[in-house]
Amino acid sequence: MVITGIYYALGLTVGGLVISYLTTPWFGAPFYLLAAFCLWFFRDPDRKIPRGSVAVSPADGRVVQIRQESATQIRLSIFLNVFDVHVNRAPIAGKIINIVYKHGRFLAASREAASLDNEQNIMTIEGADGVCVTFSQIAGLIARRIVCYKNPGDYVTTGERIGLIKFGSRVDVLLGPEWTVTVHTGERVSAGSTVLAKRASA
Repeated sequence: MVITGIYYALGLTVGGLVISYLTTPWFGAPFYLLAAFCLWFFRDPDRKIPRGSVAVSPADGRVVQIRQESATQIRLSIFLNVFDVHVNRAPIAGKIINIVYKHGRFLAASREAASLDNEQNIMTIEGADGVCVTFSQIAGLIARRIVCYKNPGDYVTTGERIGLIKFGSRVDVLLGPEWTVTVHTGERVSAGSTVLAKRASA
């Protein structure tokens, strides 16, 4: 359980108790339901992390796009709806060499334009062999809060928790020519456990 969910749930429960005290118990019921939803929404299940030369999904959700971004990069876009686990994980092991926070708009995260225009946190991880993977935590229409637990210079393991995006969002992953994509558009993926790509030489 992400501690943020506990704070939300406590605040809503207190609000419900106050409303119930000042009016009737039934008027506090919506606050209790929202508190229960927050506890469920901020769940953080353990995942079985694959081994080998693989890049795992940094987020739960559905692959909405796989496109050739440039001659040397492929972009995978994953859309998270409000029912998905929103904890984000590192796609590969290595050193975080760069984190850039980009201010922007709050378009619906399912739209292609969200990859460029929306507010986002862009992180690049360099593996031990020098191969880099870049991914973006992207805010959505409802999601206005991106949380990142890490800093440049930190080392992470494959599938390690690195942050979360609150209430519906998008994650993009940029992969270089070293990788062979193993998922397809429309596929459901799970953070830390679904293999997005394998090293072409692996």
